[in-house]
Amino acid sequence: MNWITKIIKAGEKIKSAIHKRASKEDIANSDWTSCCKGPILKKDLEENLWVCPDCNKHHRIKPKQRFDILFGKDNYEIFKTPIPKDDPLNWTDSKSYKDRLKSARKKTGMDCGMMVVSGVINDIKITAVASDFDFLGASMAAAEGEAFLYGIQHAIENKTPFLCVSAGGGMRMMESLISLSQMTRTTLAINELKNNYLPYLVCITDPTAGGITASYAMLGDIHIAEPGALIAFAGARVIQGTVKEELPEGFQKSEYVEKTGFVDLIVERKDLAEKIGTLLSILLKKNSVISTEQDETTENTQSLSKIA
Repeated sequence: MNWITKIIKAGEKIKSAIHKRASKEDIANSDWTSCCKGPILKKDLEENLWVCPDCNKHHRIKPKQRFDILFGKDNYEIFKTPIPKDDPLNWTDSKSYKDRLKSARKKTGMDCGMMVVSGVINDIKITAVASDFDFLGASMAAAEGEAFLYGIQHAIENKTPFLCVSAGGGMRMMESLISLSQMTRTTLAINELKNNYLPYLVCITDPTAGGITASYAMLGDIHIAEPGALIAFAGARVIQGTVKEELPEGFQKSEYVEKTGFVDLIVERKDLAEKIGTLLSILLKKNSVISTEQDETTENTQSLSKIA
């Protein structure tokens, strides 16, 4: 090997080292992440509730992080929800479904993609559910359906309002019709909750799409969304290819969806607990101002009756 060949090979090694991309595992284990202005310490982002201080991007967070923000650090009870048999259809594509579930459980520390808890906001006991996007894209399957129904049943039995923090790409097709049936099951459960005159609030986070949008994410008494959240059924390119028209700017973002009436409020993460507490106080008639007005109205009605 002559000196020219050595220089060329050394150059190739240097070029390869410079252009080597970090793996997902490397990024996950790093102290850094990235946003609008480049690298940012995860610690700094966490102190700001995982919201970028420059562009206000609301980064995706895990259910425990979500509940820590809403209820206070570990100030809630996590429920053990039923887990049906894994892989009922013996599904295999490039990897077996059982292996995918095993990897997702190891990665998230959860048995399924949903976590059900009980906590307190504004002295109001709440049953809540949130999804973890790291668990197979927070897709919905039998186990997630069981978790959702468990939460609804707990809310009915304990007469608490129900808060759903939605996220995910839709139904999990490794379970085919079993996963699609969760759209019906969750809808029936929500109807039962409403038959018991209990509020159902939905907080829509990024991303909420597919069958999740087509079922429980759009059945709330009030729909709250985080800023910039993707809210969709089909993908924008699919819609554009179907209607053969240019789509409006920001199409399928929470700000646009609010204008079209599918979302009632856009609330920043730091204000969510306060806003949810206020809304529930009104819905449950625990607001002192409302109670006073109702008492005055009743007294006026009684006075008019006596005069008549």
